Amino acid sequence: MSVFKNGRFYHYEFKLDGRRYRGSTGTANRADAINEERRQRERLQRSYSQVLEEEAKQQQRKTIQEAADEFLIDYKLKHEAPTFAVYALMHVTEILRRKLVVEITPTVVKRYQASRLEQKAGPKTINDEVLLLLRLLGDQGDLIRAKMRREKSLKLALPPSPGRAFAAEEKSRMLAAAGKLRSKNIYPALVLDLNCGLRDKELRHLRWQQIDLIDKKTLTVGKSKTEAGTGRVIPLNDTVLAALRAHAAWFVKRFGECKPEWYVFPAGKGQPNDPTRPVTTLRTAWTKVRDNAKVVGRWHDNRHTLVTELAESGAGEEVIMSIAGHVSRTMLSRYSHVRMEAKRRALDEIAARQRTADEKRREEAERHQRAANIPQLTVTQ
Repeated sequence: MSVFKNGRFYHYEFKLDGRRYRGSTGTANRADAINEERRQRERLQRSYSQVLEEEAKQQQRKTIQEAADEFLIDYKLKHEAPTFAVYALMHVTEILRRKLVVEITPTVVKRYQASRLEQKAGPKTINDEVLLLLRLLGDQGDLIRAKMRREKSLKLALPPSPGRAFAAEEKSRMLAAAGKLRSKNIYPALVLDLNCGLRDKELRHLRWQQIDLIDKKTLTVGKSKTEAGTGRVIPLNDTVLAALRAHAAWFVKRFGECKPEWYVFPAGKGQPNDPTRPVTTLRTAWTKVRDNAKVVGRWHDNRHTLVTELAESGAGEEVIMSIAGHVSRTMLSRYSHVRMEAKRRALDEIAARQRTADEKRREEAERHQRAANIPQLTVTQ
């Protein structure tokens, strides 16, 4: 064993299994440095499973605040938009910050759910927060998740989706209102959303290089919320092509050209003035569109409307998911608001087909009956 001073702190150096190990002890006290060297040697001599066991014990001794802080450091490195996790864990640490990781049990999680409900948080928000809490707990979280899933207490029941599908006349009024606004982004953005179902960020971050208005007449989605949504190719119908071509003409007049890397919906206060940055929000223009068109709904309901219309048109689930970018049929059913008229038409169609079949069978039976009576009439004569 050997410790030596290098700068302020003592360092250790030793050989184990033919390999040389060196490092700082983090202390200026020789006795403490010797103890640290001994600890490092013993750590390396232990089995891998023992190391994992010790790390697990150290993790369990942390407070939820400490565990959340470490989790977010790793999360931010791996995710482009960590805002969701930061916001969710803010509520988790607000309630559980002083508890140790080892103290978190299914009962504690249920109490957390109840506390958040008392604070008027929505069920989906609470479910997302619990999901992140269990993730930062590691193996312990897996055990809690499995137990609560068996007890059917892991997720709170979600209310019906707040989304709605706009009626055809509402869409017409919205498009007319958007076309009259001073904003040059809102009309083509609304047309795109109603006909392609892009998510908000997919739409705002759209670049000209992702759109082919001449040959393929398609749009390739960039970075999406889900892996399945990234890179999906959406064909452009005549309505979208007309709107985008008109927008491209205005774009060239405004900026001199349409560089492939420039954003389709440029940033700018009042009027677009910087094509190298995407518009940050369409909220103000969208509010004016709703007010002028006298409709009630969110921007995201434009996407709901497209999914609903695709479902009502008879498009298969795979087709809908390839356009909208959904990854599960559960999510698809949540977004698809098939309207009562469509349900009635579908059921009326079934009844109509049944009536047609019954009528056909009745005519067939009468024909057979007439054919059977012809010989008898001949004999009587």
